[in-house]
Amino acid sequence: MSTPLIGVSKSILKIKELINHVANTCLNVLITGETGVGKEVVAQSLYAESPRAANNFVKINCAALPETLLESELYGYEKGAFTGAHKKRPGKFLTAHKGVLFLDEIGDMPLTLQSKMLHVLQSGEFSPLGSDEDFKTDVWVIAATNRNLEESINNKTFREDLFYRLNIIKIDIPPLRKRPEDIPALIEYYFRMYRSEYPNSDGGKPDPETLERLCAYHWPGNVRQLQNCIKKQMVLNSWDKIFEELPQDPSLISEQDTDSPGGEQADTLFHNDVNPERMKIISEFVDLSTSSEKLFEDISLKKIKKLASDKVEKEVITFVLEKVGWNRSRAAKILKVSYKTLLYKMSEFSVSPPVK
Repeated sequence: MSTPLIGVSKSILKIKELINHVANTCLNVLITGETGVGKEVVAQSLYAESPRAANNFVKINCAALPETLLESELYGYEKGAFTGAHKKRPGKFLTAHKGVLFLDEIGDMPLTLQSKMLHVLQSGEFSPLGSDEDFKTDVWVIAATNRNLEESINNKTFREDLFYRLNIIKIDIPPLRKRPEDIPALIEYYFRMYRSEYPNSDGGKPDPETLERLCAYHWPGNVRQLQNCIKKQMVLNSWDKIFEELPQDPSLISEQDTDSPGGEQADTLFHNDVNPERMKIISEFVDLSTSSEKLFEDISLKKIKKLASDKVEKEVITFVLEKVGWNRSRAAKILKVSYKTLLYKMSEFSVSPPVK
């Protein structure tokens, strides 16, 4: 039984809605997100909701195999095709016929194999290694990556035509730190899941204070890291021990650093600042009325950079659209982005023409 997609955040609810819309179409899907966010969970959810659920779900990790082995795993081989090929073996494309082929870490596929992958996606035909015979396959390809494929295209390590063939439907999963409201539901789910695995466990669920700390943590390993912490808690029964071992976020100022050499605290550093222009700028992205501890959690440069960038992008996009009478094609050319990128940005920033 596959793991369900757990969460109550807006982003997860949108992904669930998109899964319901896409599952019956069998259009190629590209799932993006950091390691551990649950890309395979989304792929399994698409498969479970699709007409292909009665057939195979076949996964292959494109980063885990060397190039020669990856090619033979994907397409199969004939007896004698290479040293060690003692008998004929079908590949994943044939095993997944009428089902789903999940290409995990597609961004790590060697460039030399990408052209053959593109051909199979376009024609549905392939030849096993050592064979002159073409085979026809009907698979629904779902790919996933933690890489920025647009950057890989610019760096000439990923084919642009393959990207557009895979990226018909894109599902981007935000990291867990951007959807802390999902953490309580995930904790509840994993406690139930592992209760049978650890029947003698005394591991207790978090009390309200501990839950607040868990929701405030940045979870660099995302859902997978949280899952492992629940396992550890059920064995050790010590949240304090788990917090001691959690990697700290280098972008946050630690409690020890809240005292400067001059003894100034966060309230002094920010609330007593006499520079009105500085205070005005900072207050756009940070709640200066909050406690010192919460203040330093919110003042991650990475987080503020994203907020500032989004704010500027939204204003520039709105300005250009207003100037061209909301002609999106013309605006995309002026902004030097694709039409699809502009639509995505408009949706992300909730930019829309005024209601007449």
